[in-house]
Amino acid sequence: MRRTRPIAAKALAAVSILVAVGATLVLRGHLVRLEARARTPSEAAPVVVAASPLPRGMMLAPALLRLERIPPEYRPPGALGSIAEAAGMTLAADVAEGEVLTQLRLSRGGPLAAALPPGYRAVTVPVSLPPGALARGDRVDVLATFGGGRAHAETVASELEVLQILAGETGVLELVLLASPDTAERLAYARAFAELSVAIVPGRS
Repeated sequence: MRRTRPIAAKALAAVSILVAVGATLVLRGHLVRLEARARTPSEAAPVVVAASPLPRGMMLAPALLRLERIPPEYRPPGALGSIAEAAGMTLAADVAEGEVLTQLRLSRGGPLAAALPPGYRAVTVPVSLPPGALARGDRVDVLATFGGGRAHAETVASELEVLQILAGETGVLELVLLASPDTAERLAYARAFAELSVAIVPGRS
């Protein structure tokens, strides 16, 4: 004799089918909305970008910048939206051409202060070098020659980055070097009691 399903079982099966169909329709509707949103372009927002590669420590002028428009979802946090916001600020890090300028890349300090990484100092060392022998970004060893009865020379600091080159009097250049606080103290002592010179470190490939 053929057994028949109870009415409750049939009702449960029907409800399960309806729930599955409903879930499928809801999911399909959600996917359709997502596809439509993806096809609709977001309203582009203006951002300030570097018009050319710019080194850290440079004070920004309008001629160094340009405006571009990008979708809001690609806008970096802290991005600047007008050139007026960036003009007069100093770069705290190197910036590539076309890179969006953000608040983290900028400093309100002077060019030298902005070029200093946290924990470092800028120190000056007078040297006798021909013009053009060094450029910003080169590295040098600083040597001190002590006179007196036991004259000797020693390396006071190694591979210090040249931040700036200042023209001094009588052809003497003032090198502004990046140094740790301890190295800055050694350089100050050597400058007081010895004659300083530099050895140029080979460029890095």
